[in-house]
Amino acid sequence: MKEITWYGRGGQGAFTASRILGAAAMFKGYKSLAFPSFGPERRGAPIRAFTKISDKRIVDRSIVKKNDYIIVLDDSLYSDILLEDLKPDGRLLINTRQSVTEYNDRRIIPGDISTNAEIILKRPIVNIGILGLLIGRDKDIELWDLEKAIIEYMPEKVTGKNIELLHKINELYGGKRDD
Repeated sequence: MKEITWYGRGGQGAFTASRILGAAAMFKGYKSLAFPSFGPERRGAPIRAFTKISDKRIVDRSIVKKNDYIIVLDDSLYSDILLEDLKPDGRLLINTRQSVTEYNDRRIIPGDISTNAEIILKRPIVNIGILGLLIGRDKDIELWDLEKAIIEYMPEKVTGKNIELLHKINELYGGKRDD
């Protein structure tokens, strides 16, 4: 089973991205489960979301303890302690304006999603853009499955720009699979 934890702030769309990823996996024939975990609902409060993807029925609905991927939408939520929650071959994807040289661990994959989101979406909403960073690393997730999920599960008025951002990030950072 592939297990992913998302770290974001209320209003950034971590749970939406978790659901989009789960839907894309289902289009590919996998089973998936996406669910949030948050305290008081307010914009800007730290939240977590989870995505589980498997070729078998998913019965474990508990939070993820060891991750294939940890995805951090806001680099102020990053801490080295998150690396302890990765599986041996796990990766931490982080939206940051910092250079790759700022991170001394090969498991950390940074990308400046915010700047590109501000240009394309005119807002720093990075949840769909960071999926472009993920598909460059994961052989089970395909661009067209994500596009289909975005079209099906997001409001029509935002799908075009989000797909454009997804493609831009995939172009900049994708195609660098670790396998």
